[in-house]
Amino acid sequence: MTTIERAPDGPARRAVVAERAQARALRRARAVARHAPRWREPRTVWLGFALLQVVTLASFAVPMLTGDALGDLPLYREWAVDAAEGRGIVGIDAPWVYPLLAWLPIALASVASAPAFLTVWLAMLGVLDALALRAILACGTTRASIAGWAWLCMLLTLGPVALLRLEGVTAPLVVIAVTMLARRPWAAGALLAVATWMKVWPVALVGSALVVLRERGRILQAGVVVTAGVVAAAVVLGDVGHLASFATMQGDRDLQLEAPLATPWVWMAMLHVPGASVSFDMALETREVAGPLDGLAQQASTPLMLLATIGALVLAQVAVRRGADRHETLLTAGLVVTIAMFACNRVGSPQYMLWILPVAIVAIATVHAGAQRWWRRMTAVLLATGLVTTIVFPISYLALIDLHAWAVVLLTLRNLLLVVVLVAAVRRMIVVAIGRSTLDAVRASRAGGLPAGAGAA
Repeated sequence: MTTIERAPDGPARRAVVAERAQARALRRARAVARHAPRWREPRTVWLGFALLQVVTLASFAVPMLTGDALGDLPLYREWAVDAAEGRGIVGIDAPWVYPLLAWLPIALASVASAPAFLTVWLAMLGVLDALALRAILACGTTRASIAGWAWLCMLLTLGPVALLRLEGVTAPLVVIAVTMLARRPWAAGALLAVATWMKVWPVALVGSALVVLRERGRILQAGVVVTAGVVAAAVVLGDVGHLASFATMQGDRDLQLEAPLATPWVWMAMLHVPGASVSFDMALETREVAGPLDGLAQQASTPLMLLATIGALVLAQVAVRRGADRHETLLTAGLVVTIAMFACNRVGSPQYMLWILPVAIVAIATVHAGAQRWWRRMTAVLLATGLVTTIVFPISYLALIDLHAWAVVLLTLRNLLLVVVLVAAVRRMIVVAIGRSTLDAVRASRAGGLPAGAGAA
């Protein structure tokens, strides 16, 4: 006689149902993992980086084989040759536009021979960019892969200036340092100090870190040690008299053609306003623009940068006292300061985009999930700004010099994008400092014609 097995009931039945549901969910998760987009995998990002390096080497194959140098590299190589042949060391024997440790990459690129300068320089940048990508991907999340792709997009869109300027060295150093701040604050502080003694812009991250992070003492100590080493090196080499010359050498410069601050005068020159013109500075090898009341912009440049820096750091201090996330506060303040250093600068060279993008890219990899949407959106706008920057310089630079209307419009678009991101970053800094709910309450009270706080009971 056949017996019919009855299904379990009560708690046993619920347990069986739960076990089957868990098994189905596990199978589904495995299926999703098998079909997940490969671009999210770190190894795919590394393949993209390898391909980018191959394209870079292929693009520079001819000048490397012929011993030529491009961009600012001929000037760097000339300084290195002069120093090697006893004709003086800029920064020691004569004033220099760069801090003294800018000699580190220049000297390293010249160790082989003058014709090999470009080859060694590109190899050095490839190593630094790889170390920066490794630091980004070490965060081990999907957003780290997104940040890795953003890093590659930055190198691609800003290729000419990312490879042929000193910013190509300092940008990866800053990325590595900022990702190390939480784990190894002394080493990160030393690396930021080294980068600052190559190009001044990383001081934006140094200042933010000293205001925001609890480990500020160790960061400051590392900076003092590096600075003492720089002074000692200057003494050994011969003289400290020109050690700070980089801070004063460009104080009397006119407005550079592509600087955001110069935009109104570029339009004046294009429209043939009396007194407005574009000229070539032989000493600095750059184009400058002049016109009616241009002195006001030159005088306002430094105060505007200082105002933005002080405002960002004050808001950062308010934010940490109110319990805001310290890491995001640091990066937000750093973003405000770096954009302001670019947008309010009378120089405004295209490579200054490499001051801003590393901050945003590190934020994608490291800030909490709630802030991801904002940082990704800003990074996308900045990458678009970088692409327009490259189209302006070097692709359309001759047309801009000749003041073709379409080139001026393109430059204006780039500069407007920078202003938009600056305004968005300032707003984000305010939100981080006082909280979105407080900001919304202030808006609501103003919209209703009430003073802030009038509705509180």
